Amino acid sequence: MEKPILEIIYEDDFYICINKPAGVLVHKTNLANEETELLAIQILRDQIGQKVYPLHRIDRPTSGALLFSKSSDAASRLQPLFPTEDVKKYYLCIVRGYMTEKHGVIDQPLKKKLYGELQDARTSYWSISEAEIPYPSSPKYPTSRYSLLRVYPHTGRMHQIRRHLAHDRHYVIGDSTHGDNKQNNFFRSHFEMNNLLLHAWQLQFIHPYSQTLVKIEAGLPEHFNKMIAALGLKLEIPRPFSGLP
Repeated sequence: MEKPILEIIYEDDFYICINKPAGVLVHKTNLANEETELLAIQILRDQIGQKVYPLHRIDRPTSGALLFSKSSDAASRLQPLFPTEDVKKYYLCIVRGYMTEKHGVIDQPLKKKLYGELQDARTSYWSISEAEIPYPSSPKYPTSRYSLLRVYPHTGRMHQIRRHLAHDRHYVIGDSTHGDNKQNNFFRSHFEMNNLLLHAWQLQFIHPYSQTLVKIEAGLPEHFNKMIAALGLKLEIPRPFSGLP
């Protein structure tokens, strides 16, 4: 399998950020221990000829901004901040239906690693645009409605965005774990779309060494832009980083 060339969207002497393609793992896990070809940590190391340390995780089907450090010291300064709101991570996703409110907060405890004890979990969302298409994705309705959301997870629980939106029945399109199979099948048959429409869009933090504010934005992958256009959605908000909490 030919390894992809990773898009580097930020780099300095201490940190490097890539726009991770969908389908690439951050590193080996217990669930995918045999995966050796598409590991972001190995691909990036080989690409830049230097050891790197992942500072956080993005699920394999999710695309977008993924930050690494270039040393263990740089990792120790920034990695502990990722579970806090000192590091802000904003996502884009396409979901089933229209949101009841243009801006809201989902405050719903989630089980740790999908099972076990409940943990506090809080997610803010903003509805960027809405679209209705003249095709039924369900036998209940003659048309189908979708929303493009900007999402900010205040906490970092496993699959938090996908699980929170599923709790409100606004399933993320392409989510085979927590999503709606009817919607996923419709997108496969009608649009030949098999990807999860969730993207780690923006990342910001105070640089541990320079104490300056770093703002990183990862461009949308082709499959995401294709679906925005096909559904008639629009990504029209002040950019970059305007109006973010």
